[in-house]
Amino acid sequence: MNNTARRRTIGQVSGENAVIEVAWLYYHEGLNQKDIAETLGISRATVVNYLQEARERELIRITLAAPAFTTHRLASDLCRRFGLKAAYVVPDEGASVEDAFRRVVKGAALWLPDLLAPGDNLGVAWGRTVYDLAEALEITRTEEMTVLQLVGSMATPYGFTAEACSTRLAQRLGARCLNLHAPAILSSADLARALRAEPILRVQLDEIEKLNKLLFSVGTASEDSHIVSSGLATTEDLAHYTGNGAVGVICGRFVDAAGRAIPGPMEDRMIGIPLERLTGLEMGILVTPGHDKVEATMAAIRGGYATHLVTGLTVAEALLAQDL
Repeated sequence: MNNTARRRTIGQVSGENAVIEVAWLYYHEGLNQKDIAETLGISRATVVNYLQEARERELIRITLAAPAFTTHRLASDLCRRFGLKAAYVVPDEGASVEDAFRRVVKGAALWLPDLLAPGDNLGVAWGRTVYDLAEALEITRTEEMTVLQLVGSMATPYGFTAEACSTRLAQRLGARCLNLHAPAILSSADLARALRAEPILRVQLDEIEKLNKLLFSVGTASEDSHIVSSGLATTEDLAHYTGNGAVGVICGRFVDAAGRAIPGPMEDRMIGIPLERLTGLEMGILVTPGHDKVEATMAAIRGGYATHLVTGLTVAEALLAQDL
């Protein structure tokens, strides 16, 4: 079709189709803005406006291929130093804490579909990182995949429940979802033991132990940590665990600097997967969006929970400065 014919065509299409036409020429046919304006008989300013409208209406997606982040020098250094299978490092220099968080979460959301395969049983932890990751995921479908909630329900300070993490992730991945229909922690060990013995919950607990991949972010062992603000641990519980060397939290369980579980008053009252089932998996995808989690991330690496890591450039540098 010659330019004159195309000019007549673009004048006859609706505004929405004009936006799509311009986006197609720019992103798929490689025409620059000047060429598009001449081809369609419109001004260059109109081309710019149409491209901006396409982005705002999410008619187009612009992403960088995973190798841009997984072959980064620091990604290679992380793998070599800590024995990881792969790492994904996003730029965070000069970014605010919140912006750095969003960049790492978005990077994890872009990479995750590449790491999943048909038939996977993906266990997920709870918290803002996992929930925001699920929200950032493009809708995909992985055949015969199941997303498993690994820790029972609890309140959170972020306006969503623990099971919302697994439910939302399953929705975005087009996967089956299996949630735990029980509180994360009970008032007594006897009550927790009786609840675990209930046939319905027993089946769910057996199912979650079939995970072959894990998606998680470590929690800190500080007074403002998620495990305290959610009500899962009291300040007295926290004092006990930190007094016994706790530096982080994995799926609601306190761990020391070597990633070992710390015995304490919460263990017999919890409903969730045991820590020992989270090592030796086919894949442990750890998302670390901030410097506050460096110590806890090192514990997860030392304990063998992580095979894949998503983090920011400056956090990667901080991790590499740690002793293994």
